[in-house]
Amino acid sequence: MQEHYFELIVKVSSHHSLFSDFLADTLPVGFEERDDGFIIRSEDELETIIWGLEQFTEALQKALGQNIELECKQTKLKNSDWVEIYQKSIKPLSIDKFYIYPTWDEPSKELINIVIDPALAFGTGHHPTTASSLRAIAKYVKKDDRVLDVGCGSGILGVGALKLGALVDACDTDPVSVENSELNAELNLVEFENIWEGSCSLAKGSYDVVVANIVADVLTFISNDLKNILKDDGVLVLSGILDKYESKVLSFYQDCEIIEKITQDEWVTLILKQEKK
Repeated sequence: MQEHYFELIVKVSSHHSLFSDFLADTLPVGFEERDDGFIIRSEDELETIIWGLEQFTEALQKALGQNIELECKQTKLKNSDWVEIYQKSIKPLSIDKFYIYPTWDEPSKELINIVIDPALAFGTGHHPTTASSLRAIAKYVKKDDRVLDVGCGSGILGVGALKLGALVDACDTDPVSVENSELNAELNLVEFENIWEGSCSLAKGSYDVVVANIVADVLTFISNDLKNILKDDGVLVLSGILDKYESKVLSFYQDCEIIEKITQDEWVTLILKQEKK
């Protein structure tokens, strides 16, 4: 490990999701999302990334005819500082009947504990879409239900359902997420029935609850696959939806009944029931 690393704090005034997509396509390393921007950390200087962000902002302003404010601040820090800062930034939290805590913290004596290694993958419960999905799982998943976690990421949603006594399958198109979900399940002393790299179309059988915390566009693409694997009277939890895309997503689920909507900040989680065939 190098003695120092570089931290770049990026603040944007608008179009957060477009900048997120740009960074995901551009960066060779991961990044942390915040309400007003991003934090990027690397052992190499990040001047090239700053230049790329400036060029992207300029092109975006021309394309949209809008003014977008961009602020970039790079700092050189000691690697030993990063570990301490990072651990302090990940706090335990209670979500309904669940208590999510990092591996270096202590479990709850009252709630259902989910221990997560935040270094493994995104999905620690702090993002509104993950928190809302966990609330839905706490309310709608019952013991012995068959549950599918689509786009499992860190595995936190599937682990939550397992802790409630459900039989849980999981899938993700990212092999790293599949591996991380298995590791986090092992940390929690639970095990997925089946977990695979690929889409939900590879699922065998049908489910009482299907949870898909992805993004709006993907939820529209896979709408038929999700509905096809849902049991009659099964519950479908759709999350990762920005409120401005809610109607677009719902247009692909017109044969479903909305039984609950959970909103937090600009994010929406929809709980649907499919009309009986």
